[in-house]
Amino acid sequence: MTAITYNYKRVYVWSLVVRFFHWTTAFSTTILIITGFIIADPPAITQNVEATNSYWFGYVRAIHFITAFILVAVVIFRIYWAFVGNRFASWKNFTPFSKKGISNIWHVIRVDLLLMPDKDHNLSNISIGHNYLAAFSYFVMTLLFILQFSTGFALMSPTSDFWFTNLFAWILPLFGGDIPVRYFHHISTWVFMTFIVVHIYLVLYHDYVEGRGETSSMISGFKFVRSERFEKPELEEVLNEEK
Repeated sequence: MTAITYNYKRVYVWSLVVRFFHWTTAFSTTILIITGFIIADPPAITQNVEATNSYWFGYVRAIHFITAFILVAVVIFRIYWAFVGNRFASWKNFTPFSKKGISNIWHVIRVDLLLMPDKDHNLSNISIGHNYLAAFSYFVMTLLFILQFSTGFALMSPTSDFWFTNLFAWILPLFGGDIPVRYFHHISTWVFMTFIVVHIYLVLYHDYVEGRGETSSMISGFKFVRSERFEKPELEEVLNEEK
């Protein structure tokens, strides 16, 4: 069997700011998930572990809260960067309400998730930056993250004197108390974990099928684009920006 090969152009897609945001979010989310599950089911309570003269659980809570503050700051800056960064970081990518965007979303669902044959394959369905499904999912997850940190700070507010966390105290009576808020906060964590699994799968899938350096691009910033797209205006503009 003869392998099909293509000519590729190395294109700078992910700026340093975007890559910093990506990895900070990845590490912060991992820390928040681990510490969050410990806080939800403290071993000293669920397993009758001796907790006398030990403050380790306090450290777990402190790590959880500090990481949450860091992630909130990073997300706020990323929203700002969506208005000043390059075309691949732009907020316009995250609202794919166009004929091309909807077509690309259906293509990704059909081919990447449902593993159906790509009979109508064309290069316009291969995005240089985020595909439209990924971009829109990031928009949805950002909205969920806002709810997540809002409920988290609301749960923290009764035992905190910090003005920022107390801004969210009104959420507790709105939800009917801290128990419903805890349920929402906990269920949202599972949604984030599901998203992470799907995200990693799709990144590795694209890397294997398309061979465009999908995984390494979040380290180097570069992707590889088929030479057949060289005449397309989108790629021409990107290449001109690099010069």
